[in-house]
Amino acid sequence: MKLRFTKMQGAGNDFVVLDATREPLTLSPAQYRYLADRRFGVGADQVLIVGASDEPGIDFTYRIVNADGSEVEQCGNGARCFVRYVREAGLTKKSAIRVRTAGGVIEPRWLVDGRVTVDMGAPVFEPARVPFDAAGLQPRELNGFALWPLDAADRTVEAAVVSMGNPHAVMNVAQFGSGGVDEAPVAELGPLVERHTRSRSA
Repeated sequence: MKLRFTKMQGAGNDFVVLDATREPLTLSPAQYRYLADRRFGVGADQVLIVGASDEPGIDFTYRIVNADGSEVEQCGNGARCFVRYVREAGLTKKSAIRVRTAGGVIEPRWLVDGRVTVDMGAPVFEPARVPFDAAGLQPRELNGFALWPLDAADRTVEAAVVSMGNPHAVMNVAQFGSGGVDEAPVAELGPLVERHTRSRSA
């Protein structure tokens, strides 16, 4: 099988973009995993599928598939790349579009300076809805947010949990010393937190 694709990145998240606006595209989870594989495929954090819409008031459909072949509801950086793609591919001239995702309708806007804004809806902080298993944990409050203790890499780290259609763990880098973001062990801790037994969607 041969596929035409576009490689894009938004704030460091990289994507393989597939255009399914002219004909349906059906790939298996294994095929998505192959596309996203950085050694044997193209390599990407996620695969984005741009689709046509016959729903009144909806301009496009938008699917997001993780590198492991699982589908998620939302991705803000992906949505920004999505809008740039449909504009630059000549699929729309609109500056504001309505897009159907697995998590509902989003309304990204193309600004005159080329930037993109996306209304992702209200964040969800309730652990069970993120989803995050908080049973037996005692959070520490910081600026109104609950920081949950997680055992990872022979240490305990604190993370706030939030869903914007897919789960996020947000960490204050001050807990790792004075080196700031540049020296925070993101590459080490990110996969550990993502696969943590309390991260129930991992």
